[in-house]
Amino acid sequence: MALKVYTTNLGLQWNPTPTFSPRFSPRTLRYKSRKLFECSRSSRDVSVNGSNLVDEQQQVSFTEPENQLVEALIGIQGRGRSASPQQLSDVERAVQVLEGLEGVPEPTSSTLIEGRWQLMFTTRPRTASPIQRTFVGVDFFSVFQEVYLRTNDPRVSNIIKFSDAIGELKVEASASIKDGKRILFQFDRAAFSFRFLPFKVPYPVPFRLLGDEAKGWLDTTYLSSSGDLRISRGNKGTTFVLQKKTEPRQRLLSAISTGTGVREAIDELISLHQKLNRDETQLQEGEWQMLWSSQVETDSWLENAANGLMGIQIVKNGQIKFLVDILLGVRFSMIGRFVKTGNNIYEITMDDAAILGGPFGYPIEMESKFNLELLYDDDKIRITRGYSNIVFVHLRMDGSKQK
Repeated sequence: MALKVYTTNLGLQWNPTPTFSPRFSPRTLRYKSRKLFECSRSSRDVSVNGSNLVDEQQQVSFTEPENQLVEALIGIQGRGRSASPQQLSDVERAVQVLEGLEGVPEPTSSTLIEGRWQLMFTTRPRTASPIQRTFVGVDFFSVFQEVYLRTNDPRVSNIIKFSDAIGELKVEASASIKDGKRILFQFDRAAFSFRFLPFKVPYPVPFRLLGDEAKGWLDTTYLSSSGDLRISRGNKGTTFVLQKKTEPRQRLLSAISTGTGVREAIDELISLHQKLNRDETQLQEGEWQMLWSSQVETDSWLENAANGLMGIQIVKNGQIKFLVDILLGVRFSMIGRFVKTGNNIYEITMDDAAILGGPFGYPIEMESKFNLELLYDDDKIRITRGYSNIVFVHLRMDGSKQK
Protein backbone atom coordinates (compact mmCIF):
# COMPACT_ATOMS: atom_id res chain seq x y z
CA MET A 1 0.00 0.00 0.00
CA ALA A 2 1.15 3.51 -0.58
CA LEU A 3 -0.12 6.67 1.04
CA LYS A 4 1.89 9.78 1.58
CA VAL A 5 3.44 10.89 4.87
CA TYR A 6 1.46 8.63 7.10
CA THR A 7 1.76 5.16 5.63
CA THR A 8 4.24 2.39 6.18
CA ASN A 9 4.48 0.80 2.80
CA LEU A 10 5.46 -2.71 2.25
CA GLY A 11 10.11 -3.45 1.35
CA LEU A 12 15.75 -2.42 2.98
CA GLN A 13 19.52 -1.77 2.94
CA TRP A 14 21.91 -2.39 5.67
CA ASN A 15 24.97 -4.35 4.85
CA PRO A 16 26.72 -5.27 8.08
CA THR A 17 30.44 -5.84 7.76
CA PRO A 18 32.91 -7.06 10.35
CA THR A 19 34.67 -4.41 12.40
CA PHE A 20 38.38 -4.28 11.66
CA SER A 21 41.12 -2.45 13.47
CA PRO A 22 42.74 -0.10 10.91
CA ARG A 23 46.24 -0.69 12.21
CA PHE A 24 49.10 -2.00 10.15
CA SER A 25 50.91 -3.77 12.99
CA PRO A 26 52.22 -7.15 11.81
CA ARG A 27 50.56 -9.25 14.49
CA THR A 28 49.22 -12.74 14.09
CA LEU A 29 45.50 -12.84 13.43
CA ARG A 30 43.64 -14.56 16.25
CA TYR A 31 40.37 -16.33 15.68
CA LYS A 32 37.93 -17.74 18.17
CA SER A 33 35.74 -20.36 16.53
CA ARG A 34 32.54 -22.07 17.53
CA LYS A 35 31.96 -25.75 16.90
CA LEU A 36 29.89 -24.95 13.85
CA PHE A 37 32.85 -23.56 11.97
CA GLU A 38 35.78 -25.51 13.36
CA CYS A 39 38.00 -27.00 10.68
CA SER A 40 36.40 -30.06 9.10
CA ARG A 41 37.71 -32.62 6.70
CA SER A 42 34.77 -32.07 4.38
CA SER A 43 31.99 -29.58 3.85
CA ARG A 44 29.64 -32.48 4.61
CA ASP A 45 30.67 -32.20 8.28
CA VAL A 46 29.06 -28.77 8.71
CA SER A 47 26.09 -29.01 11.08
CA VAL A 48 24.55 -27.44 14.15
CA ASN A 49 25.04 -29.65 17.21
CA GLY A 50 25.05 -32.65 14.90
CA SER A 51 21.51 -32.01 13.64
CA ASN A 52 20.32 -31.64 10.07
CA LEU A 53 18.37 -28.42 9.73
CA VAL A 54 16.94 -29.52 6.38
CA ASP A 55 14.81 -32.07 8.18
CA GLU A 56 13.63 -29.40 10.63
CA GLN A 57 12.77 -26.73 8.05
CA GLN A 58 9.62 -26.96 5.97
CA GLN A 59 10.82 -26.54 2.40
CA VAL A 60 8.90 -24.29 0.02
CA SER A 61 8.27 -25.29 -3.57
CA PHE A 62 7.79 -22.85 -6.45
CA THR A 63 6.91 -23.41 -10.10
CA GLU A 64 9.58 -22.65 -12.69
CA PRO A 65 8.18 -19.15 -13.54
CA GLU A 66 7.91 -18.42 -9.81
CA ASN A 67 11.48 -19.60 -9.34
CA GLN A 68 12.58 -17.12 -12.00
CA LEU A 69 11.16 -14.27 -9.91
CA VAL A 70 12.66 -15.60 -6.66
CA GLU A 71 16.02 -15.97 -8.43
CA ALA A 72 15.81 -12.38 -9.67
CA LEU A 73 15.18 -11.18 -6.11
CA ILE A 74 18.25 -12.91 -4.64
CA GLY A 75 20.91 -10.34 -3.82
CA ILE A 76 18.74 -7.23 -4.22
CA GLN A 77 19.27 -5.01 -1.20
CA GLY A 78 16.83 -2.53 0.24
CA ARG A 79 13.89 -4.50 -1.23
CA GLY A 80 14.56 -2.73 -4.51
CA ARG A 81 15.97 0.49 -3.16
CA SER A 82 19.54 -0.40 -4.16
CA ALA A 83 18.74 -2.55 -7.18
CA SER A 84 20.77 -2.07 -10.34
CA PRO A 85 19.00 -1.39 -13.67
CA GLN A 86 19.69 -5.01 -14.68
CA GLN A 87 18.23 -6.35 -11.45
CA LEU A 88 15.11 -4.19 -11.84
CA SER A 89 14.73 -5.38 -15.42
CA ASP A 90 15.03 -9.03 -14.37
CA VAL A 91 12.40 -8.60 -11.65
CA GLU A 92 10.02 -6.69 -13.92
CA ARG A 93 10.32 -9.33 -16.63
CA ALA A 94 9.63 -12.16 -14.15
CA VAL A 95 6.68 -10.26 -12.67
CA GLN A 96 5.14 -9.71 -16.10
CA VAL A 97 5.49 -13.40 -16.93
CA LEU A 98 3.65 -14.42 -13.77
CA GLU A 99 0.95 -11.80 -14.23
CA GLY A 100 0.34 -13.25 -17.69
CA LEU A 101 -0.11 -16.77 -16.31
CA GLU A 102 -3.08 -18.33 -14.62
CA GLY A 103 -2.62 -17.94 -10.89
CA VAL A 104 -5.39 -18.39 -8.37
CA PRO A 105 -8.51 -16.93 -10.00
CA GLU A 106 -10.20 -14.12 -8.04
CA PRO A 107 -7.52 -14.11 -5.33
CA THR A 108 -9.51 -11.90 -2.95
CA SER A 109 -12.11 -14.69 -2.77
CA SER A 110 -9.49 -17.27 -1.85
CA THR A 111 -8.42 -18.09 1.69
CA LEU A 112 -4.85 -18.35 0.34
CA ILE A 113 -4.53 -14.55 0.36
CA GLU A 114 -5.05 -14.44 4.10
CA GLY A 115 -2.24 -14.46 6.62
CA ARG A 116 1.10 -12.74 7.18
CA TRP A 117 3.18 -11.93 4.09
CA GLN A 118 6.82 -10.84 4.08
CA LEU A 119 7.71 -8.04 1.70
CA MET A 120 10.59 -9.08 -0.56
CA PHE A 121 10.56 -6.28 -3.15
CA THR A 122 8.83 -3.01 -3.93
CA THR A 123 9.16 -0.45 -6.70
CA ARG A 124 9.27 3.30 -6.25
CA PRO A 125 10.43 3.14 -2.59
CA ARG A 126 11.84 6.68 -2.77
CA THR A 127 8.49 8.21 -3.64
CA ALA A 128 6.81 6.89 -0.50
CA SER A 129 6.34 8.60 2.83
CA PRO A 130 9.33 9.63 5.00
CA ILE A 131 8.76 6.84 7.50
CA GLN A 132 8.30 4.44 4.61
CA ARG A 133 11.63 5.46 3.09
CA THR A 134 13.31 5.23 6.49
CA PHE A 135 12.18 1.72 7.41
CA VAL A 136 11.22 -0.08 4.20
CA GLY A 137 14.61 0.50 2.59
CA VAL A 138 16.61 -0.86 5.56
CA ASP A 139 17.35 -4.59 5.46
CA PHE A 140 17.98 -4.69 9.21
CA PHE A 141 14.20 -4.48 9.69
CA SER A 142 11.65 -7.05 8.53
CA VAL A 143 8.54 -5.82 6.72
CA PHE A 144 5.25 -7.70 6.64
CA GLN A 145 1.68 -7.28 5.45
CA GLU A 146 -1.19 -9.01 7.20
CA VAL A 147 -4.39 -9.66 5.24
CA TYR A 148 -7.51 -10.83 7.06
CA LEU A 149 -10.72 -10.37 5.08
CA ARG A 150 -13.04 -13.05 6.49
CA THR A 151 -13.70 -11.60 9.92
CA ASN A 152 -16.20 -9.24 11.47
CA ASP A 153 -13.52 -6.55 11.17
CA PRO A 154 -11.69 -7.11 7.83
CA ARG A 155 -8.21 -5.56 7.91
CA VAL A 156 -4.99 -5.08 6.01
CA SER A 157 -1.99 -4.10 8.12
CA ASN A 158 1.58 -3.09 7.32
CA ILE A 159 4.16 -4.07 9.93
CA ILE A 160 7.76 -2.96 10.44
CA LYS A 161 9.49 -5.41 12.77
CA PHE A 162 12.57 -3.75 14.26
CA SER A 163 13.80 -6.86 16.06
CA ASP A 164 12.58 -9.45 18.56
CA ALA A 165 14.18 -7.43 21.34
CA ILE A 166 12.81 -4.02 20.31
CA GLY A 167 9.35 -4.56 18.85
CA GLU A 168 7.38 -3.34 15.85
CA LEU A 169 5.29 -0.61 14.25
CA LYS A 170 1.88 -1.69 12.98
CA VAL A 171 -0.24 0.50 10.70
CA GLU A 172 -3.76 -0.85 10.26
CA ALA A 173 -6.48 -0.22 7.70
CA SER A 174 -10.09 -1.30 7.55
CA ALA A 175 -10.61 -3.30 4.36
CA SER A 176 -13.33 -4.46 2.00
CA ILE A 177 -13.38 -6.53 -1.18
CA LYS A 178 -14.37 -4.65 -4.33
CA ASP A 179 -13.95 -7.52 -6.80
CA GLY A 180 -11.90 -10.66 -7.41
CA LYS A 181 -8.60 -8.76 -7.43
CA ARG A 182 -9.07 -5.45 -5.64
CA ILE A 183 -9.10 -4.69 -1.91
CA LEU A 184 -10.23 -1.25 -0.77
CA PHE A 185 -8.71 0.07 2.43
CA GLN A 186 -8.68 3.08 4.73
CA PHE A 187 -6.00 3.59 7.35
CA ASP A 188 -7.49 4.22 10.75
CA ARG A 189 -4.96 3.38 13.47
CA ALA A 190 -1.29 2.72 14.12
CA ALA A 191 0.98 2.13 17.10
CA PHE A 192 4.47 1.13 18.17
CA SER A 193 4.70 -2.02 20.29
CA PHE A 194 7.98 -2.00 22.19
CA ARG A 195 9.02 -5.09 24.12
CA PHE A 196 10.36 -2.97 26.97
CA LEU A 197 7.05 -1.14 27.50
CA PRO A 198 3.82 -2.67 28.86
CA PHE A 199 1.69 -0.44 26.62
CA LYS A 200 1.51 0.62 22.97
CA VAL A 201 2.78 4.01 21.80
CA PRO A 202 0.38 5.67 19.32
CA TYR A 203 1.74 6.56 15.91
CA PRO A 204 1.04 10.32 15.73
CA VAL A 205 -1.07 10.60 12.57
CA PRO A 206 -4.69 11.87 12.67
CA PHE A 207 -6.14 9.37 10.18
CA ARG A 208 -9.72 10.56 10.74
CA LEU A 209 -8.82 14.07 9.62
CA LEU A 210 -7.15 12.91 6.41
CA GLY A 211 -10.34 11.86 4.68
CA ASP A 212 -9.73 10.46 1.21
CA GLU A 213 -5.98 10.81 1.68
CA ALA A 214 -6.11 7.85 4.05
CA LYS A 215 -7.84 5.67 1.46
CA GLY A 216 -6.44 3.48 -1.26
CA TRP A 217 -6.69 0.16 -3.03
CA LEU A 218 -4.51 -2.88 -3.60
CA ASP A 219 -4.82 -5.23 -6.58
CA THR A 220 -3.47 -8.78 -6.39
CA THR A 221 -2.26 -9.50 -9.91
CA TYR A 222 -0.81 -12.94 -9.11
CA LEU A 223 -1.37 -15.41 -6.29
CA SER A 224 0.44 -18.75 -6.45
CA SER A 225 -1.56 -21.95 -6.16
CA SER A 226 0.56 -22.81 -3.11
CA GLY A 227 -0.40 -19.54 -1.46
CA ASP A 228 3.26 -18.73 -0.83
CA LEU A 229 3.90 -16.01 -3.47
CA ARG A 230 1.89 -12.89 -4.25
CA ILE A 231 2.30 -9.92 -6.60
CA SER A 232 0.24 -6.82 -5.84
CA ARG A 233 -0.04 -3.33 -7.31
CA GLY A 234 -1.16 -0.31 -5.30
CA ASN A 235 -3.12 2.83 -6.13
CA LYS A 236 0.12 4.87 -6.22
CA GLY A 237 1.55 2.69 -8.98
CA THR A 238 3.79 0.66 -6.69
CA THR A 239 4.46 -3.03 -7.33
CA PHE A 240 4.96 -5.40 -4.40
CA VAL A 241 6.35 -8.92 -4.28
CA LEU A 242 5.49 -10.80 -1.10
CA GLN A 243 6.06 -14.31 0.20
CA LYS A 244 4.64 -16.36 3.04
CA LYS A 245 7.57 -18.75 2.90
CA THR A 246 11.12 -18.04 1.81
CA GLU A 247 13.77 -20.30 0.33
CA PRO A 248 17.09 -21.05 2.10
CA ARG A 249 19.16 -18.43 0.27
CA GLN A 250 16.63 -15.75 1.14
CA ARG A 251 16.70 -16.83 4.77
CA LEU A 252 20.50 -16.62 4.79
CA LEU A 253 20.57 -13.09 3.36
CA SER A 254 17.86 -12.03 5.80
CA ALA A 255 19.83 -13.51 8.71
CA ILE A 256 22.95 -11.61 7.62
CA SER A 257 20.96 -8.37 7.37
CA THR A 258 19.47 -8.72 10.83
CA GLY A 259 22.59 -10.25 12.37
CA THR A 260 20.75 -13.22 13.89
CA GLY A 261 20.76 -16.91 13.03
CA VAL A 262 23.47 -16.69 10.36
CA ARG A 263 25.23 -19.92 11.31
CA GLU A 264 21.96 -21.85 11.35
CA ALA A 265 20.99 -20.42 7.94
CA ILE A 266 24.38 -21.41 6.51
CA ASP A 267 23.96 -24.93 7.84
CA GLU A 268 20.51 -25.21 6.33
CA LEU A 269 21.64 -24.06 2.89
CA ILE A 270 24.72 -26.30 2.81
CA SER A 271 22.80 -29.33 4.09
CA LEU A 272 20.04 -28.87 1.52
CA HIS A 273 22.60 -28.47 -1.25
CA GLN A 274 24.35 -31.68 -0.23
CA LYS A 275 21.04 -33.51 -0.05
CA LEU A 276 19.89 -32.45 -3.51
CA ASN A 277 23.19 -32.13 -5.38
CA ARG A 278 26.16 -34.46 -4.99
CA ASP A 279 28.09 -32.94 -7.88
CA GLU A 280 31.42 -31.33 -7.21
CA THR A 281 31.24 -27.52 -7.13
CA GLN A 282 33.58 -25.24 -9.05
CA LEU A 283 35.01 -21.84 -8.17
CA GLN A 284 33.02 -19.58 -10.48
CA GLU A 285 34.41 -16.53 -12.18
CA GLY A 286 32.92 -13.14 -11.38
CA GLU A 287 32.98 -10.26 -8.93
CA TRP A 288 32.02 -11.24 -5.38
CA GLN A 289 31.31 -8.93 -2.44
CA MET A 290 31.91 -10.29 1.05
CA LEU A 291 28.73 -10.02 3.13
CA TRP A 292 29.69 -11.93 6.27
CA SER A 293 32.50 -13.86 7.92
CA SER A 294 32.79 -15.92 11.08
CA GLN A 295 35.91 -13.98 12.08
CA VAL A 296 35.49 -12.42 15.51
CA GLU A 297 38.92 -11.06 16.45
CA THR A 298 41.73 -9.40 14.51
CA ASP A 299 44.60 -6.96 15.03
CA SER A 300 45.85 -6.15 11.54
CA TRP A 301 43.87 -4.39 8.81
CA LEU A 302 46.53 -5.33 6.25
CA GLU A 303 46.31 -9.02 7.15
CA ASN A 304 42.55 -8.87 6.67
CA ALA A 305 42.92 -7.41 3.19
CA ALA A 306 45.71 -9.79 2.17
CA ASN A 307 43.78 -12.86 3.27
CA GLY A 308 40.47 -11.89 1.66
CA LEU A 309 38.71 -11.07 4.92
CA MET A 310 37.10 -7.91 3.54
CA GLY A 311 36.12 -6.16 0.32
CA ILE A 312 35.65 -7.69 -3.12
CA GLN A 313 37.04 -10.83 -4.72
CA ILE A 314 37.40 -10.98 -8.50
CA VAL A 315 37.89 -14.43 -10.01
CA LYS A 316 38.93 -14.59 -13.65
CA ASN A 317 41.16 -16.70 -15.92
CA GLY A 318 42.73 -18.73 -13.13
CA GLN A 319 43.54 -15.65 -11.05
CA ILE A 320 41.93 -14.22 -7.93
CA LYS A 321 42.09 -10.57 -6.91
CA PHE A 322 41.30 -9.03 -3.53
CA LEU A 323 40.18 -5.39 -3.76
CA VAL A 324 39.52 -3.23 -0.69
CA ASP A 325 38.55 0.45 -0.54
CA ILE A 326 40.75 2.33 1.94
CA LEU A 327 39.87 5.98 1.41
CA LEU A 328 38.13 7.88 -1.35
CA GLY A 329 39.94 6.93 -4.53
CA VAL A 330 42.52 4.78 -2.74
CA ARG A 331 42.40 0.97 -2.81
CA PHE A 332 44.37 -2.03 -1.66
CA SER A 333 44.83 -4.66 -4.37
CA MET A 334 46.33 -8.12 -4.18
CA ILE A 335 46.45 -10.61 -7.04
CA GLY A 336 47.22 -14.29 -6.87
CA ARG A 337 46.57 -17.72 -8.35
CA PHE A 338 44.43 -20.68 -7.38
CA VAL A 339 44.96 -24.36 -8.11
CA LYS A 340 42.43 -27.10 -7.45
CA THR A 341 44.02 -29.69 -5.15
CA GLY A 342 41.05 -31.82 -4.06
CA ASN A 343 37.30 -32.21 -3.89
CA ASN A 344 36.07 -28.59 -3.60
CA ILE A 345 39.52 -27.56 -2.29
CA TYR A 346 41.69 -24.85 -3.85
CA GLU A 347 45.21 -23.75 -2.94
CA ILE A 348 45.41 -19.95 -2.98
CA THR A 349 48.71 -18.08 -3.39
CA MET A 350 48.54 -14.28 -3.17
CA ASP A 351 51.81 -12.46 -3.94
CA ASP A 352 51.16 -9.29 -6.00
CA ALA A 353 50.04 -6.51 -3.62
CA ALA A 354 49.82 -2.76 -4.12
CA ILE A 355 48.14 0.41 -2.89
CA LEU A 356 46.30 1.98 -5.83
CA GLY A 357 45.46 5.65 -6.25
CA GLY A 358 44.03 6.64 -9.61
CA PRO A 359 46.53 5.61 -12.32
CA PHE A 360 49.33 5.14 -9.78
CA GLY A 361 50.28 2.11 -7.69
CA TYR A 362 52.68 1.57 -4.80
CA PRO A 363 53.83 -2.07 -4.64
CA ILE A 364 53.91 -3.90 -1.30
CA GLU A 365 56.05 -6.97 -0.69
CA MET A 366 53.88 -9.56 0.98
CA GLU A 367 52.64 -13.09 0.37
CA SER A 368 49.74 -15.12 1.67
CA LYS A 369 48.99 -18.82 1.17
CA PHE A 370 45.97 -20.74 2.37
CA ASN A 371 43.44 -23.36 1.31
CA LEU A 372 39.94 -22.41 0.19
CA GLU A 373 37.13 -24.94 0.57
CA LEU A 374 33.91 -24.42 -1.39
CA LEU A 375 30.98 -25.23 0.90
CA TYR A 376 28.27 -23.83 -1.40
CA ASP A 377 28.37 -22.07 -4.75
CA ASP A 378 25.80 -20.93 -7.30
CA ASP A 379 25.30 -17.96 -9.62
CA LYS A 380 24.34 -15.65 -6.73
CA ILE A 381 25.87 -16.83 -3.44
CA ARG A 382 29.15 -18.46 -2.48
CA ILE A 383 30.04 -19.93 0.94
CA THR A 384 33.65 -20.87 1.59
CA ARG A 385 36.02 -21.83 4.37
CA GLY A 386 39.30 -20.00 3.91
CA TYR A 387 42.13 -18.43 5.84
CA SER A 388 42.38 -19.63 9.46
CA ASN A 389 39.26 -21.81 8.90
CA ILE A 390 37.07 -18.70 8.74
CA VAL A 391 33.74 -19.16 6.94
CA PHE A 392 32.73 -16.52 4.39
CA VAL A 393 29.54 -15.60 2.57
CA HIS A 394 29.98 -13.73 -0.72
CA LEU A 395 27.33 -12.23 -2.99
CA ARG A 396 27.84 -11.97 -6.73
CA MET A 397 27.98 -8.36 -7.88
CA ASP A 398 28.45 -8.53 -11.65
CA GLY A 399 25.25 -10.48 -12.38
CA SER A 400 26.84 -12.63 -15.08
CA LYS A 401 26.40 -16.37 -15.22
CA GLN A 402 29.05 -18.88 -15.97
CA LYS A 403 28.21 -21.59 -18.45
